[in-house]
Amino acid sequence: MPLYIRDDSVDALAEQVKKVTGASSKTDAVRAALQAQLEAAKSKKPLLERIHELQGKADEIGDADPAFDMKKFSDAMWDEA
Repeated sequence: MPLYIRDDSVDALAEQVKKVTGASSKTDAVRAALQAQLEAAKSKKPLLERIHELQGKADEIGDADPAFDMKKFSDAMWDEA
């Protein structure tokens, strides 16, 4: 079934994608854009899953060193020691 673009702004976007990507036609440009969007949506992890991964990494690092002197560290970075 063919896809007809009746919206001028959508047609302009398809033309821009065609030019930027070097697609041979607007149809190829739209196909590639839709495939890329679909892949991105499928591969996107839910926020809770990403948070749990980050919490796991934080647990691996461990607790902060209570003896760490942030002022001394910052001064050393700026050669103000």
